[in-house]
Amino acid sequence: MAVKNNKISLIVLFAVLLTTPYVISHYDSIKKIWSSEKSNHQDVLNRYGFYLQDMTSDWGVHFTHHAPKLDSKLDHIMPQVASVGASVSVSDFNNDGKQDFYLTNSEHGEPNALYENLGHGHFKNVAAQMGVADVNTKATGVSTSSVWGDYDNDGYEDLFIAKWGKPMLFHNDKGKGFTKVDLGSEFPNWVNSNTALWFDYDNDGRLDLFLGGYYDENIDLWNLKTTRIMPESFEYAKNGGRKYLFHNLGNGKFKEVSKQLGLVSNRWTYAATAADVDHSGYPDLILANDYGVDELFLNQDGKGFVNAAQKVGIGFVPKSGMNASLGDVMNQGRLAIYITNISEPGVLIQGNSLWVPTLPSEKLHYQNLAEDLGISLGGWSYGAQFGDLNLDGNLDLYLANGFVSGKKGTDYWYDFAKVAGGNKKIIADAKNWPAMKGRSLSGYQQNKIWINDGAGKFQEVADAVGGKLKLDSRSVALADLNNDGTLEILVASQGGPFKIYKNTVAASHNWVGFKLKGTKSNSSAIGAEVELFWNSNQQVQIINSTSGFSAENQRPLYFGLGKSKSVRKAIIHWPSGYTQTIKNPEINKLHTITESVPS
Repeated sequence: MAVKNNKISLIVLFAVLLTTPYVISHYDSIKKIWSSEKSNHQDVLNRYGFYLQDMTSDWGVHFTHHAPKLDSKLDHIMPQVASVGASVSVSDFNNDGKQDFYLTNSEHGEPNALYENLGHGHFKNVAAQMGVADVNTKATGVSTSSVWGDYDNDGYEDLFIAKWGKPMLFHNDKGKGFTKVDLGSEFPNWVNSNTALWFDYDNDGRLDLFLGGYYDENIDLWNLKTTRIMPESFEYAKNGGRKYLFHNLGNGKFKEVSKQLGLVSNRWTYAATAADVDHSGYPDLILANDYGVDELFLNQDGKGFVNAAQKVGIGFVPKSGMNASLGDVMNQGRLAIYITNISEPGVLIQGNSLWVPTLPSEKLHYQNLAEDLGISLGGWSYGAQFGDLNLDGNLDLYLANGFVSGKKGTDYWYDFAKVAGGNKKIIADAKNWPAMKGRSLSGYQQNKIWINDGAGKFQEVADAVGGKLKLDSRSVALADLNNDGTLEILVASQGGPFKIYKNTVAASHNWVGFKLKGTKSNSSAIGAEVELFWNSNQQVQIINSTSGFSAENQRPLYFGLGKSKSVRKAIIHWPSGYTQTIKNPEINKLHTITESVPS
């Protein structure tokens, strides 16, 4: 009865609105605007297969990132030193079938946010009541990133927060709240980290944790003992933070094993991701490093790591690596690695790198095809994600750009370049850096949306599809927030508002999705790969914890099918080593697959 009365009330209200003097006098204009918007959307759908709408406020999400305020000795260059910390990570933390997300803040006293998806375009910030809001304090530092993973295999995703400070782990109490975990003496009291990821490096069914340092871990950026905290070189800096690898012993205990396993590096790591790139059966580590070369640590059957980046063609040119994401952009069943860098016309053109494995696949080697495919020149690029935004069967690419947007019409590049050309005694000391004085440094850059035509080229369409954004964006994640089979775009910007772009795709484009649950493998199925075959097409996707820059996508994997109305098969490669084949999975449906282990 209540539902019927509500419907009647809405009808009456609508009728009243239609008869108000304003609506009557402007009816033709309003009708023309509605018709024009509908026509424009249809034109965009016909041409690009999708369009985007900023639904952040409409969906009840109101969040602005606050940058850290560090030691006053850094005031003259504060905007560039305190230039990261805005991040977004996606997880269905309460297992209700709807994707939620966690946002970080980076100023003392400013709370982080956990937005619960209530369905039907409604979100609620429940971080405070769940116990994961007030984590940014003078005693423990501030948040820079977060990553979800079910470290105890109880079926619920737990939350790890990387910080410029003391890292934190929260156990998920069956979606009802979170309990802070005592990490013990194996974890450092202080790390200046921007990246962390869960992965099962020894395939024992328990998630291990990687934590990558940026600034040296002995530096407290709020209480400096010296101003010699900057990189010793713009090309070969090795005075950054160390790397940590925590082996999951079970029962909530971890042991730090990085040095004994050969995972040693003091480069300035911005981002990391993991995948079994050499098909050994064990996940390898890819590190995007600022002020130098990138690194690829190949896993030696869970018993150690060897840095093979130069051997396979990756880490031989020093750049400014800030992002590490994976995608089968050629639909050949091979994961390419996308690492972002700096490109400023007339000043510095490093170009982003798309490392594509060459054939034959028996011998691992990469070639950079970013320029050939048209996704090299972005700007001062941070986070990037691959996903089939228009569901045509080809992976598209979203790229975040922009460093420091200061006073318009100003430019700090000349002074920046002077420091970059000095010797390490000059570069390494922050007091030698010229004051920014409110000037811009590669600011006001627009994010890019590149759609893949399936023939080896990407086209930039941000303006056309409604995704234009000019903020100092950092972290990007993809997730289906309304369970309609399309991927929404979530963007966190440094010192700026968080944004959600709702995705609408042409009705003729089909899809299929897979939500995996490990049994012998880790419960989160992190590291699992799904290889899909439809018509004459093939594509592989991987479940990652961290992907991009300080970001995590939704767990379920979505494959676009274009106008194809059937799928031949999906082959699931589990971290345990087992393979599972799903024949003719139903399209336009998310399939929940539990790992089946032969007896």
